[in-house]
Amino acid sequence: MKRCLLAVLAALSTGGLCAQSLVAVPDFIRVQREEIVQQRGLIMATYQEDAKACWQKFAVNACLSDARKKRRASLEPLRQQDLLLNVQERQWRTEQRNLRLEGKQPENRSTP
Repeated sequence: MKRCLLAVLAALSTGGLCAQSLVAVPDFIRVQREEIVQQRGLIMATYQEDAKACWQKFAVNACLSDARKKRRASLEPLRQQDLLLNVQERQWRTEQRNLRLEGKQPENRSTP
């Protein structure tokens, strides 16, 4: 139980650090990333509980293998969401860079 709690706290604290370092990122991306981190923490806590329960069974390796498969299947949609957020963030950063560059361009180039 302590390991599960520590895993969840570690995942949440990592998300907080990530959110602090991405201050310039739009709120909708930041909020979605925080949700993904929380969901990932819950999945990992569930996996830890499943793995702990496996050690009480006779077929430990098969049970652990099933728990890992379940964890990977649960994490895959979160990974896909994270990849989509990365694409959105790159697009947003590109737009912001282009706006900054347009602001630096002289408007009237014909006059020396």
